[in-house]
Amino acid sequence: MKKNLPATPRDRYWRSLEDMAQTEEFRRFVENEFPEGTLEMSSLSRRSFLSLMGASLALAGLAGCRRPVEKIIPYVGAPEDILPGIPLYYASALPLGLDVRGVVVENHEGRPTKLEGNELHPSSGGKADVWTQAAILGLYDPDRSQRPVHFGQEMRWSDFYGVWEQFRQDLRAHQGSGVAFLSSSSNSPTLIRLRQEILSTYPQARWFTTEPVSDHAIRQGVRQATRKRVQPRYSFDKARVILSLDADFLLTERDAVRNAAGFARGRRVETEQDEMNRLYVVESSLTVTGGMADNRYRIPSSLIGAFTAELVYQLQFLGLELPVVEAVLDYRNSGLDQKWIQEVAIDLIQNQKRSLVVAGRHQPPQVHALVAAINDALWNTGETVQYYGTDDFLLDAPESLSQLKQALHSGEVETVVLLDTNPVYTDSGTSPFREALRQAKHSYHLGLYRDETGAACEWHVPLAHPLEMWGDARDIDGTVSIIQPQIRPLFEAPSSLEVLARLLDPNRTSGHEEVRATFRAHFSPSEAVWNRALHDGVVPDSTVDPVPVKIRHPRLIAAVRGNPFPFPAQVQDQLECLFRVSPSVYDGRFANNGWLQELPDPVTKLSWDNALLISRHLAETYGLERGDVAEVSVGGRSLELPVWIVPGQADRTLTLELGYGRTAAGRIGNGVGVNVYPLYAELGPLYSGPVRLRKTGQRLTLACTQDHHGLDTEKLAREAIQKRLPAIYREATLEEYRRNPDFVEEAVEHPPLKSLWEEPDYSQGPQWGMSIDLTVCTGCNACTIACQSENNIPIVGKEQVERGREMHWMRLDRYYRGDFDDPEMVIEPVACQQCENAPCEQVCPVGATSHTPDGLNAMAYNRCVGTRYCSNNCPYKVRRFNFYNYTKDTPEIVKMAMNPEVTVRFRGVMEKCTYCVQRINRVKIDSKNEHRAIRDGEIKTACEQTCPTDAIVFGDIRDPESRVSRV
Repeated sequence: MKKNLPATPRDRYWRSLEDMAQTEEFRRFVENEFPEGTLEMSSLSRRSFLSLMGASLALAGLAGCRRPVEKIIPYVGAPEDILPGIPLYYASALPLGLDVRGVVVENHEGRPTKLEGNELHPSSGGKADVWTQAAILGLYDPDRSQRPVHFGQEMRWSDFYGVWEQFRQDLRAHQGSGVAFLSSSSNSPTLIRLRQEILSTYPQARWFTTEPVSDHAIRQGVRQATRKRVQPRYSFDKARVILSLDADFLLTERDAVRNAAGFARGRRVETEQDEMNRLYVVESSLTVTGGMADNRYRIPSSLIGAFTAELVYQLQFLGLELPVVEAVLDYRNSGLDQKWIQEVAIDLIQNQKRSLVVAGRHQPPQVHALVAAINDALWNTGETVQYYGTDDFLLDAPESLSQLKQALHSGEVETVVLLDTNPVYTDSGTSPFREALRQAKHSYHLGLYRDETGAACEWHVPLAHPLEMWGDARDIDGTVSIIQPQIRPLFEAPSSLEVLARLLDPNRTSGHEEVRATFRAHFSPSEAVWNRALHDGVVPDSTVDPVPVKIRHPRLIAAVRGNPFPFPAQVQDQLECLFRVSPSVYDGRFANNGWLQELPDPVTKLSWDNALLISRHLAETYGLERGDVAEVSVGGRSLELPVWIVPGQADRTLTLELGYGRTAAGRIGNGVGVNVYPLYAELGPLYSGPVRLRKTGQRLTLACTQDHHGLDTEKLAREAIQKRLPAIYREATLEEYRRNPDFVEEAVEHPPLKSLWEEPDYSQGPQWGMSIDLTVCTGCNACTIACQSENNIPIVGKEQVERGREMHWMRLDRYYRGDFDDPEMVIEPVACQQCENAPCEQVCPVGATSHTPDGLNAMAYNRCVGTRYCSNNCPYKVRRFNFYNYTKDTPEIVKMAMNPEVTVRFRGVMEKCTYCVQRINRVKIDSKNEHRAIRDGEIKTACEQTCPTDAIVFGDIRDPESRVSRV
């Protein structure tokens, strides 16, 4: 393929390596929009197909939706607050590690069907990420544990509670001797209170905490610099200049929703007078944050330390007071791009108090310590970065799991209780947790799934989903949210709070009472305040003040000198392994969620797999091509992964994605991808050293969506395509915009539209339209999952995705521009454009697609006969065809996740974006009943409502004062 790669002008867009090289396989794929074989299921068996849809025949009899109440009353006397067809909304929260995502849950007749961000919560601000949106599918997952399991045999709940009571008595008799608890990190005030009670009541018991994806290095680095136990929180909206050191703060770092919202506020341009922030990114593997960069510097992650050290020197040289410079003088000529570093340093100094430097969680503590010192010297502390205490949190530590394993091997711990954590999967290095667990006489695993750890324990106990339980969660700024159940536990499972409380008193069985007890003790005994917290989703006045910090330079200098960074010359012949969390399945906990598995990666556009990401240069060196299976070996450990060549990748960096290769996730997640934790457990998140890469000679087909639904499907000449793309993706610099604010309208001279018939008059009434601000769209995929949840869009599986049959109504095209090794990345969201003179309407032989008076291109599903003429005639390729009946024989539990306001489609029917017509009609009815006009912004499509950056705006384009008209 190398010889086919042309010289690429900066203004030329390309989708993939195959697109740039125009390989025969690529041309064959894009020219064959409807491939053969649609009548056969191929190798996809009916069993596999039903598995993809979350089907479970064992749960086919499950019926009914139950709000958690103390007394069940007949529905003959219907509750006053429930009207069939009218949804109700309740505030709650979803924890993820130490992140808290405030949510508002939409309920239909007692069952939750949709999640949105809570506007009153400081972390979500009314927005949501992909994991929040997909939590609904997780609630109704038929592979969740349903009964306690003892040595592989299902037991009754009474059997487990009897054993648990005996365990409590043994704890009491021996004061907890020989007992250990292992949990993930927690921000729940109630769980932390129960932990303290347990350790106080049973003083010889021990509690360990682990987290596979951790911010421990950030906290440790800040502590080295300040001597305080604090966690930084960033205000990107106040920063005019931002430097990201290998930090994907817009997507996979903690607080990403809030970060993205703040970044967008500082970047959005609405008038010629507005300013834009500037983003510099230094990274090894192209990320969403790197794709948004104004200037990106591609270096191996192991050289971020040297870059930071030289930046400190340049800042000191330019007049900034940084005493730590004496520890990094050797890096003043490190061999990195000195001019690039000088330009960054100048920009930072010129924007003191309005700049910000952040580093990724996988960087060593010394990098984070230097970052804290740089921000302090730039007077950013208290302005663009604040520090909050962590004493009220249950934090993880890297040595915690090792200490537990040692205690198990030595016999100090004979009984271990594992709380919603999966160390058998995540700790699978040369000294795996599984081997230590076998030394325990008794082991209890509490979790949503009987996962790898649950299967290895004596007892596995199901836990309630966060949408089924009472709980609480504290944000990093102290804001506390109450987690309230939206439905009675589907499988009668308790929460972790209820299970722990039974160890203190067998009569403490109510999670509600435990949370109330914490609330009364720490916040307010008032019933009114409690009710307000439930209503708003946040506890009033629970926010705390930032902690003032001061850089301790002697301590910082000693830390940096004690752990020097490698120089480029030292590592130029070494490969490095960089482990990143998956933007889809995170650390593996969401592996059984079909929405997330099918969601294309924002950069690689891979679906249903992880891969070894390498640069083109490295691929040429080792004779590798996309889809080749390569072996990565470090010491005595090795993995085999398929290769994916990525533009913008550092030449020596091997990027491996966590969260795949599960063996006990469920029918969706089992066997998907490769488990890289065996190397991660040995090497940590970043390793540079003796790494061996070898081509195995095997190949694996990977499902990549970027070449699907292309605009060049009709065999248009490539020159014509390149003319069309700038007309669709219209961009200019800030200076060009200021000179000509109307450049978007003038970019294309649109010919007069001619119709086959007399078009209706659209000058009356509202005309709905949507605008997407590409300046702030990051490509995070939240809109795609929100649309899937709102509109009952099915998943189809890897084989069908390979054929180009994914069903997402909102797709996010990713284009590159410029040089392959250092390209710019462009994100283009594409949904149905609701064309006024729609080509699809003109070719439908049965009138299944037509135009509504308010400007929508509507579908009549029961009229569609599946000719697919409309899709062939669609210039944007946004129509999706149901090649199979994806919803046949769907059991009740999966039906519970579906939106009752949206028709479930069937085989042979075309579907597409409707602008959430059900939401439009709901507001129409409300406004008519209230005898008023529809207010601007009152209708929010699912994609608009969830978008963290507010890039999507929907409204009446006929109203010159509407926001969509002004954008």
